[in-house]
Amino acid sequence: KTLEQADLHGFIFRSRSPSSGIGGVTVYTPSGMPGRKGAGLFGGAFIRSFPLIPVIDDGRLHDPKLRENFIERVFVYKRWKEFLMRGAALKDLITFHTEHKLLVLSHSPKHLSVLGRLVADVKQYSPVEILSRYITRLTDALRLLATTKKNTNVLHHIIGYFTQRLSADDKKELLEIIDAYHKGYVPLIVPVVLINHYVRKFDEPYLKKQHYLNPHPIELMLRNHV
Repeated sequence: KTLEQADLHGFIFRSRSPSSGIGGVTVYTPSGMPGRKGAGLFGGAFIRSFPLIPVIDDGRLHDPKLRENFIERVFVYKRWKEFLMRGAALKDLITFHTEHKLLVLSHSPKHLSVLGRLVADVKQYSPVEILSRYITRLTDALRLLATTKKNTNVLHHIIGYFTQRLSADDKKELLEIIDAYHKGYVPLIVPVVLINHYVRKFDEPYLKKQHYLNPHPIELMLRNHV
């Protein structure tokens, strides 16, 4: 009950802890013999009770991609909770979905299509059911790691919004930077910073609201290493 009142947006567990580990913990049989690997007592109970809250163990935080994915999910879940606090009107669900489209695309084009159909068919479900279905599928999508290939696809998709307004040299430079990211020469933050520059320069309204371009505070420097 105390955890329910804590308004959690994410939870970090101790790696391999018998009580709070969420994976790789030796589970003992009733006879005291070591059995399968699984979650610790508290870790397992937490995940069962709060399946939508992003979780990770402290060991995985050392992996830049897993760390960025976890923090990204924390901020998405925070925005979801704020959306619910505002009343969760169906028109606002459409806005929420629109603002997260490119972010979801970077994780799973398949899930983006599923979420899009859900939002398009809101009248087929009760408000409670549509919200439950949406956040469950969104959570499933974000648990899939964004990859260099999928990020590159999103970056090329973004260029289409202002390609006619870029000079030939600017477009060439942007494409070269995206290609450098695709080949692993520069981190994701490099093309994203340049794209954000053009979003502000051209005052592109759709992209200004896309959380993909600003998924978490830049001060965290999470995209400097992915």
